[in-house]
Amino acid sequence: MAETTPSGTRLAEVLAELAALEDPKIRQVNERHGDDHGVHLGKLRALAKRLKTQQELACQLWATGDTAARLLAILICRPKAFERAELDVMLREARVPKVHDWLVSYVVKKNPHSEELRVGWSADPDPVVASAGWALTTDRVTKKPQGLDLPGLLDVIEAEMKDAPDRLQWAMNHCLAQIGIDHAEHRARALDIGERLEVLKDYPTSPGCTSPFAPIWINEMVRRQHDG
Repeated sequence: MAETTPSGTRLAEVLAELAALEDPKIRQVNERHGDDHGVHLGKLRALAKRLKTQQELACQLWATGDTAARLLAILICRPKAFERAELDVMLREARVPKVHDWLVSYVVKKNPHSEELRVGWSADPDPVVASAGWALTTDRVTKKPQGLDLPGLLDVIEAEMKDAPDRLQWAMNHCLAQIGIDHAEHRARALDIGERLEVLKDYPTSPGCTSPFAPIWINEMVRRQHDG
């Protein structure tokens, strides 16, 4: 009979592997963005690929609270296995930007409760939680806009984006841009809101990258669609 590795031992082995991958230079770069870990994401993904899907181990890794362990947990979990309440708790714990973004993109979007969570989170008084709701809304703007009140979303963005905290403002701005890019009938209004509010107008943008300032972003993506 084959020996099974006790789950606690398995967890300890994986945490030891993560600790061995820690690179102080990578940590220094990540910490500038609020991400407190020093593991190269390529190496993290390679470890996840080797481990394959392991829901129990993923939950144990998440429970450690360690950022690298949580990123690995997101990569090896079964997104559809989580209950709505579990994901709500996890999202509220995920204060590190990369963990927050990956949890929404890789887990919540694939979970059957994503729409209920989107609606609940969008109206949450915690701006970081609300930003997750807006990220899910942006995904629907592009992939499944039927049933969304796009003029109503533009009303909220127009009234609230200028004074929203950074993470929420960024998420609202992305939604504004995506409405302008994907829905020609709302493009003029989206451009007008962006021009008037001037959110992220002076954001430093690397050469070859598109500015997150909504009017520039919208016009550039629409141009690419037409050229393509």
